[in-house]
Amino acid sequence: MSEAARSLLQRWGASFRKGTDFDSWGQLVEAIDEYQILARHLQKEAQSQPNNSEFTEDQKKTLAKIATCLELRSAALQSTQSQEEFKLEDLKKLEPILKNIFTYNKEFPFDVQPVPPRKILAPGEEEDLEFEEDEEEGGAGAGSPDTFSARVPGANEGTLLPRLPSEPGMTLLTIKIEKIGLKDAGQCIDPYITVSVKDLNGVDLTPVQDTPVASRKEDTYIHFSVDIEIQRHIEKLTKGAAIFFEFKHYKPKKRFTSTKCFAFMEMDEIKPGPIVIELYKKPTDFKRKKLQLLTKKPLYLHLHQTLHKE
Repeated sequence: MSEAARSLLQRWGASFRKGTDFDSWGQLVEAIDEYQILARHLQKEAQSQPNNSEFTEDQKKTLAKIATCLELRSAALQSTQSQEEFKLEDLKKLEPILKNIFTYNKEFPFDVQPVPPRKILAPGEEEDLEFEEDEEEGGAGAGSPDTFSARVPGANEGTLLPRLPSEPGMTLLTIKIEKIGLKDAGQCIDPYITVSVKDLNGVDLTPVQDTPVASRKEDTYIHFSVDIEIQRHIEKLTKGAAIFFEFKHYKPKKRFTSTKCFAFMEMDEIKPGPIVIELYKKPTDFKRKKLQLLTKKPLYLHLHQTLHKE
């Protein structure tokens, strides 16, 4: 195996694991994003000319079938049907095949066909398609099948929950999401924010809530003016917990909703009144280990906190 092929397999394997991890954790938007990026890379390799590829024609057919399965799983995650046409457990069976593509000689475990040859990227886009796709890419989803048109359920209406009943001596928190500052605020389609409360290991401590789509855009701000009722008394949150805010928007060229950036608030920041918090680059790092600011510009998420205590 050449060094170039080994490097490709390592990158593909890392992306595959990242996607299935997101899928396992219930981060469906991120999983779909990762699956579709990897599917395009595999399809591109499968459609390459023999003199430009490290793989045999049989191996390229297998890569194309894996790409098909990734797209099937993406479609299943976006389906409003209760049954999943292609399950996570099925997809995980393909990781060893991808890892050992040069020695794999068994029958493919699923009855799928490679996607017919088609244009994966528009001219000039190959230079822009990094493995960790940048948020600013143009039209990288030109090859996405028409079945990927569904948006995340509940995005337009939101999935906000009412305030919990009060308990003596216990504190409830209402967070008003006022606005978010972004340099390309006017270009964001159907923007909304997903709010979750996670422990140090990234495990949900409360139900996840989505805001309705933003009420208006103005200059470099997207305005929400919506209240989020945190679904656990503050005293019952574990040490090191944090409240996360993931800003999401619809990408018509890729035909699904993507996370653009995120912010979080730690327990020592819970206090009445306004608070402004920094924005970080995706993917959302719930464990807060490798944080990268979205921009050097002074753009923030603007919140207002209200504490309720009997």
